[in-house]
Amino acid sequence: MTATLDQAREVLRRTFGHAEFRGRQAEVIGELLAGRSALAVLPTGGGKSVCYQIPAMLRPGVGLVVSPLIALMSDQVAGLRQAGVAAARLDSNTTLDERSATWRRIEAGELDLLYVSPEGLLQPHMIDRLARTPLALIAIDEAHCVSQWGHDFRPEYRMLGRLAELFPDVPRIAVTATADSRTREDIRAELHLEGAREIVASFARPELALFAERKRGAAHKRVTELVAARPGRSGVVYTGSRDGADRLAETLREAGAPALAYHAGLDKRVRAERLERFLAADEAVMVATIAFGMGVDKPDVRYVIHADPPASIEAYWQEIGRAGRDGEPAEGITLYGSSDLSWALRRLEGRDVEPGVKQVQGRKVWQLYAMLDGTGCRAAAVRRYFGETGVEPCGQCDLCLTPPEATDATEAAQKALSAAHRLGGRFGRGRLVDHLLGKTKEVSDFEAGLSTFGVGQELSAAGWRELIDQLLFDGLLKEDPNDGRPLIGVGEMDAVREVYRGARRVSVRRAPQAAEGGKARRARRTREPAVALRPEDQPLFERLRAWRRDEASRQALPPYVIFHDRTLSDIARLKPESLPALAGISGVGEGKLERYGERVLEIVRGEGGDRGRPELLVEHAQD
Repeated sequence: MTATLDQAREVLRRTFGHAEFRGRQAEVIGELLAGRSALAVLPTGGGKSVCYQIPAMLRPGVGLVVSPLIALMSDQVAGLRQAGVAAARLDSNTTLDERSATWRRIEAGELDLLYVSPEGLLQPHMIDRLARTPLALIAIDEAHCVSQWGHDFRPEYRMLGRLAELFPDVPRIAVTATADSRTREDIRAELHLEGAREIVASFARPELALFAERKRGAAHKRVTELVAARPGRSGVVYTGSRDGADRLAETLREAGAPALAYHAGLDKRVRAERLERFLAADEAVMVATIAFGMGVDKPDVRYVIHADPPASIEAYWQEIGRAGRDGEPAEGITLYGSSDLSWALRRLEGRDVEPGVKQVQGRKVWQLYAMLDGTGCRAAAVRRYFGETGVEPCGQCDLCLTPPEATDATEAAQKALSAAHRLGGRFGRGRLVDHLLGKTKEVSDFEAGLSTFGVGQELSAAGWRELIDQLLFDGLLKEDPNDGRPLIGVGEMDAVREVYRGARRVSVRRAPQAAEGGKARRARRTREPAVALRPEDQPLFERLRAWRRDEASRQALPPYVIFHDRTLSDIARLKPESLPALAGISGVGEGKLERYGERVLEIVRGEGGDRGRPELLVEHAQD
């Protein structure tokens, strides 16, 4: 007998403590309950996992979940077990005894969900055992990894297309948070989901305020300022290299921030220990490489900072999306520069991929920088990129709060382009600026005789550098790496000729007053508590958090696996006096009610001696 959506809602209430599905969850669940496959694109924090967890619990057999990230698998299994769901994982960290115990539970029909890696799944012995196992469904998480057009392509994910042949009668679901139309087409083709329903939710993240700024000097100094302005909060900082992650984490620690580096170059045990510390802390900064997926499911990350920009809008949205997963206000801040753009294009040029793939990935790079250096709403630009229509400005990103003024700089651009052309691309931007200002030291007769020498007195050196940046972003100039000493040359000649003729105008962004207003607004946002509470409720909230921290430490779990901050804040605000009243609070399912209910009520009533005392906050802060 096919399970119904009403039964699914009851599981949602009883197990996860939520009264109703969000967004398009019910549509996705309905497809799987009916035995049909689906492709679901739901925003980060939009509850993608519930879409396959609940059908796996209601359909006969075990739900098989394929995930590329061990940390994320571990997190989800721990959370499910806390909620009373029979879940397990098989990965490279699983011991032989644990594997044997898991297979015994599967054969006894005692397991609802099994998480595996794509590499582990496609081992012959795994396929043979699963072929003899009733499967409720197959879920492929982070499905954008399947597509060569996606931002995190993994060749081993392509092999998952075999699942359609191996398990033809088992419904399959591919889920991701970031996939444009071309990537979705590729996912469907590679996973043989051509006839499956495609359910794409809005990419809106109203809790996220987006900011971007051009790099001015050392990015590490600016990142340190941004982190220092956000004390007492958890954040993620992305860098472009392992060495950069190590150095930036050290710089942040020297400035007093609780920062840790995290990248693939570290020993596996060190990575695991640092990730555990980050997940357990109320205040922590993880400095990670852009290319290395962390699989962070920490709901209370309040900001993500890109010290170096990502490779595409998909990667940007995936990484920025690690902030604000609990629905509370959060920030995404990106630092970028023309040298980052040049580096991204050079790296792409050196990749051994088909010309068509290289062309598409190059366009994605330009689209990212068009968003970062644009003048319109950032959130709206991202949503339009993913194919949404009727998108309105978000009203809270930096460009909505303080729209930049555009100054026509076509005449100055003509001078800069002409100078770069006459100098033959043999010099860097500093020398180009000196040439325009007529300040070149020990100038040769040849250079002094050029018509462009000293022609740029109308701008300061800083003004010329800003314009050169703009011309690089516009593709009118290009940068040759020259073994770390970049040289500036003329870019696309057809476009340059249009500028020479005046057929194409060049504008430079200027917003000196507006930038201060944006910073002031940003500062106000960071001083506001992530969870808004009345002053009289704050002490109880802190006692609940202290108890949660101790309980999480005792079980070696991240605190949010026990209860999210939002659930604790509701408890502090509503002060339930009985188990039924506590059960009515969102996030308190039957399993957690049975496990923690009486202790939580003791804390609400002010009972229990030293357990959960506020002083523990001080002790943990000193650890």
